[in-house]
Amino acid sequence: MSTFAEGGRIGVQQVSEEIDRLKRSWQPQAAQPGISDSTLPGQILSLEAWQQIDLFDQMQLASVVQVCRRCRSISEAGRQLFSVSRTARASVNDSDRLRKFLARFNLTWSMIQSSNID
Repeated sequence: MSTFAEGGRIGVQQVSEEIDRLKRSWQPQAAQPGISDSTLPGQILSLEAWQQIDLFDQMQLASVVQVCRRCRSISEAGRQLFSVSRTARASVNDSDRLRKFLARFNLTWSMIQSSNID
């Protein structure tokens, strides 16, 4: 917390934000089958749009979103997500591959980052 605090001092605002973040992360996962990231429907996609996605794609998309939320850039996320397959490719453009994956679900990097609550 002190890393993000101005002047290295932790204030009431930082403590409140950390408490809120921890409360959200301690919530049980959604009981709906196929939802591995309970924050995905409703924050990035509507529940209706989420239900139109196959279980296989829901699980993959939820995992990709979790990685994207931990990364500072689309390039960093792409490197993590494609760390094995990128070694076999002649042309490496991980951020473009990630952009295309997200586009399949009408999502963009900025949509994921703006919904990032962690």
